[in-house]
Amino acid sequence: MKTVLLVCGSGASSGFMAANVRRAASSRKMEINIFARSDSEIVDYIETIDILLVGPHLAYMVDSIEEITKKQGVPVYVIPQGIYGSLDGNKLLDFILDKLGGTKNG
Repeated sequence: MKTVLLVCGSGASSGFMAANVRRAASSRKMEINIFARSDSEIVDYIETIDILLVGPHLAYMVDSIEEITKKQGVPVYVIPQGIYGSLDGNKLLDFILDKLGGTKNG
């Protein structure tokens, strides 16, 4: 099972997004470990995740975030604004699966 960390400024909006992805995965009978935290907590979780997703409003931080993640080989992606703004769990799940090289179903 893959583990995904979503980060935003406080972890609140990404928390709603993570919950929607969990619902989408459940409806597709897929298992994914996805959770949300503040961007200040990345170092606390970097050794336990497979992919890091960043809220679009933090896109300016990607270079500094990648400095933290590259030692662990964890890829970093900015969540597209349209997906993040609509809190669309299905579309973000598809985005995650694409980035992880998985297949979509459901």
